[in-house]
Amino acid sequence: MRRVFWVTLVALLPGTALAGPLSFDAAIEIATQNAPSVEASKAGLEASRNAATAAGQLPDPSLTVGVENFPVSGPPAFSFSREGMTMKRIGIEQAFPNPAKRRAQVRRAETGTQVAGAELAVEEQDVRLRTALAWIDLYYAKRRLAQLQSLDEGLGDLQGTVSARLASGTARPSQALEPEQLRAVVKDRRSQLEAEAVRAQARLASLTGDPDVDVLGDPPTVELDREKLEAGLPVLPRIAALDAGVQAADAETGLARSDKRPGWKVSASYGRRSPSYGDMVSVGVTIDLPLFPKRRQDPLIAARESEADRARFMRIAGERDLRASFASDLADYDLSVSRLGNSRSVLVPLAKRRAELDMVSYAAGKLDLGLALLSTLALAEAEVEALSREGDVVRGAIKIKYTYGDVRP
Repeated sequence: MRRVFWVTLVALLPGTALAGPLSFDAAIEIATQNAPSVEASKAGLEASRNAATAAGQLPDPSLTVGVENFPVSGPPAFSFSREGMTMKRIGIEQAFPNPAKRRAQVRRAETGTQVAGAELAVEEQDVRLRTALAWIDLYYAKRRLAQLQSLDEGLGDLQGTVSARLASGTARPSQALEPEQLRAVVKDRRSQLEAEAVRAQARLASLTGDPDVDVLGDPPTVELDREKLEAGLPVLPRIAALDAGVQAADAETGLARSDKRPGWKVSASYGRRSPSYGDMVSVGVTIDLPLFPKRRQDPLIAARESEADRARFMRIAGERDLRASFASDLADYDLSVSRLGNSRSVLVPLAKRRAELDMVSYAAGKLDLGLALLSTLALAEAEVEALSREGDVVRGAIKIKYTYGDVRP
């Protein structure tokens, strides 16, 4: 844990380039801290929090300036002092939305912050999952490459043995080509694994921000508590985001309903007239009259209620889909465990025994070299396949843990 802390600290220092291998935990920590998508979600959350500060506040007051009853005809035309009702006016006006609307605005802002927070949690979970899977894929691609490299080196030794037997006359000239043919097959297989490793490394580099990232150490041992995982499904970030969406839709409905209640405005002004007549003060109140709700407010309320119903149905569908995915991923994991057990207990031992027997038969001159080499290739393929199945098991466990478990730092 201490190593993860220091690796993360170095990664966050300005101008520091973190290069080289990373452990599983360090890669996830760095990716979560540096992923642009996470930073974007954090910015969205900060924006929602700032917007919530202004929610429910009174509108800014308005300043009014004007001239009233200015004559434009007759004897007092275009004079400020010859008509008693002519005045220069300055005033202020303040709107007071109804309290229900202000409360609804606050509630909408609060739910907006909840939605942004839930979206951030979902994005962080997604980044952790993608980083974990990329690390696992790169780790096992490199292990399978190492397995093929050992086979290639063994074929090189066998090539020397065949050349010696050819020189002594105990082997046919065509047998000198058989190890090379097998090495060509191994090379094709290695090229495939190298491409897999490059793809996994590219994904990991994209997430950590380090183009030269590599894996360090072994993957973690994952124990799956199925009952605990299933019990925690309703509180996962994906479901929390849907819950926040329901609350946001309800807040929009409440805001639409608040428009049926009148708001009001208060105004006050000071009118300056000619000194012969004296100044005047005016005070007034303006009240909204929602007189036609069936054509104005009610349709909007119905629309918001339908959107809230939609959000609730999406919440139900989201949990059902999550439970179905959970069951499917568990089934895939169980299948991977079964296939790995079969590979380790049956397929690899049988392939190894057959390769040993065929090489003994070849050494005794009872078996053609080509058949012996095919057995060797079959053993290598069985061992590489066993590693692939081991990777499937670890990958499946990691996917389940980081998709359905609480692994927040």
